[in-house]
This record gives sequence, C-alpha cells and structure tokens, in this order.
Amino acid sequence: MVSLLVLLLILLNVLILSKLPGLWAPIQSLFDILGVPVIIAGVGYYLINPLIDWLQHRFNISRLVTITVVFVVIFGLIAWGIFSVIPVVQEQLTGLINNWPTYWHHTEQFVLQSLSGSEFDAIRHQLTDINDQVNNFFKSGGSNFVQTSLNSIGHVVSHVSTIAIAIITAPFVLFYLLKDGHQLPEYMVQFIPVRKRVSFLRILTDMNRQVSNYVRGQLTVAFFVAVIFAIGYGLIGMKFALLLGIASGLLNLIPYLGSFLAMVPAIVIGAFVSPVMLLKVLIVFVIEQTLEGRIISPLVLGNTLKIHPVTIIFILLASGKLFGIVGVILGIPGYAVIKVIGTEIFHWYQSQSQFEAPADSTK
Repeated sequence: MVSLLVLLLILLNVLILSKLPGLWAPIQSLFDILGVPVIIAGVGYYLINPLIDWLQHRFNISRLVTITVVFVVIFGLIAWGIFSVIPVVQEQLTGLINNWPTYWHHTEQFVLQSLSGSEFDAIRHQLTDINDQVNNFFKSGGSNFVQTSLNSIGHVVSHVSTIAIAIITAPFVLFYLLKDGHQLPEYMVQFIPVRKRVSFLRILTDMNRQVSNYVRGQLTVAFFVAVIFAIGYGLIGMKFALLLGIASGLLNLIPYLGSFLAMVPAIVIGAFVSPVMLLKVLIVFVIEQTLEGRIISPLVLGNTLKIHPVTIIFILLASGKLFGIVGVILGIPGYAVIKVIGTEIFHWYQSQSQFEAPADSTK
C-alpha cells in the first residue's frame, strides 16, 4: 500500500511539473550546454578507463601520469587524423555529393526499366511517387534550410558556440572522470540511508556494467565494421571507399538497421559503375555480415544485455520517435539502465509483500 502511494505521488508530481513549461526552460538550456560534453566524456570514459586501469596495475605508476600519457597519445592520433584522414574524407564527400544526383537518377531508371512489364504498373507508379516525394522533400528542405539559416544567424552562431564549448570542455570533463570517477559511487552512497547502501551500490554496479559493456562493445564493433568495409571497397576498386567505410561504421551504431542503411549508397554507386561492380559490392556486404555476425559481435558483445531482438526493435522505434537520432543511439543503454532499476524494484516488492509463497504454506 505504501509503495502504491509513493508511486501515485511521483506520477502526480510529474503531471504537475509537465503543466509548468516555464520551469523546464532553464533545465533545457542547461542540458543544451552541458549535455553534449558530458555524453562525449562519458563515452570516452567507458572506452579509456579499462586501458588506464590496466596500465596503472601493469607498470605500477600513478593514475595521474597514466592518464596524462594516454591523453598525449590520443591527441597525437587526433592530430594525425586531422591532417591525413580528414582531407581525404572531405574530398570524397564533396565528390559524392556532386555526383549523387547522377547516381540516383541512373539507379531510378534501371529499376523502372526492370519493372517495365504491365504486371508491375502499380509498383512502378508507387516507386515514382515515392521518388518524387523524396526529391521534393530535399528541394524544399534545402531551400527552407537556407532561408532559415539566413534569417536566423543568431541560432547558427548559438549552435556553433555550443559545439565549440563541447569540444573544449569534453576533454577536461573526461580527464577528471578518469581521475576521480571510480570514487563516485562511494561519494554518492553517503547520501543514502545506511540500510539501503548495499542495494544502492549493487544497482550502480549493475548499471555501470550494462552501459560500459554496451558502449565499448558497440564502438568496437563499429570500428571493425568501418575497417572491413573500407578495405573491402578498396580491394574491389570502389569509389569513395574510405568515406563509405566510415559511414558504415557510424551507422552500425544503430542495431540491426545501420548496416543495411549504409549499403544504400554503396549499391547505388555500384549499380551506376557496372553490374560487375554491383555484384562485388554485394559480395563485400555478405563477407562483412558473416564476419560481424559469426566472429566480431559474439566475441565483443556476447549476450551481455540479454535483450530480445524484437524488444530492441521496439526500443529503437519508440526512442527514435520521442528523441530522434539521439534516442536511436542511446535508447538501448537507457533501456538497460531502466531494466536494472525495475528489476531491483520488483525484487524489493517481492521481499516486502511476500510475493513468493513459503515452502510450508500447506501446513
């Protein structure tokens, strides 16, 4: 009865707060400023912290020195990427944007010619309508974007400033997370009643393990996917191989859908070059999917989250509808955290209400 009353009070508070939009404006502004650097620092923490721990124990040096050395190496790699990789990617991106209308028109004509029979009239008309809608969307969207940008210079400057602040502050937040982050649970537990501290630490540990396994696993798999596609496209002589490989790795952060979305530009370009090139692209895709599904993902990810594929699809649809691309990327780790908290609440409810019948209940 008490737990139900607490739940009703929480829902009542949420309802009251939702009716006060002005109250959320400062919180929204604060999140717009601090959200991006905190998220970047959090992802960096989960990636780098295991390396810091290993180096600290392996060479028996202070944590501060270890973090400093790793930061120097990371900044060196970033500088190398800026001066060597980014110019190539920029050149390929410019070429792809300039030639994309030609590639897409060629693919469109090829598909329509393949469906030239009278039995495909309905499908052909639907594809034509979809293509016209997509073209009109990009044309109107592009013109609206230009007009909005010209009329809202202040918003553009604001977004640029937010990005600059994120780039500058994220390394500092990451540095102190790596330095003192392992002490955070002990600090937070001081504000919890003594009899609840063990449960609180267990929840934090489970949440940290779920999120860290997911973040490290997804980024590691995405890296290998990018490498495999870039090498595969390079070996078959595909144009824009490096750009397509990087795009495939980034899109792979979207479970189940990312790899197939990344194949769209590759198939369009391959079909434009020649049927042989299209066949080679499909072979690269099959090889990548085999390596990822049979070797990389089982070794890196395993079954740490224990979430059913159908549940993952529902999470992607719901989080994408509510929060956009950020929701698609962060929806699954967010669900994992909520699942840990919900499981702990359910176990507490079982213990308080004697949900499970005792063994001698028949006596």
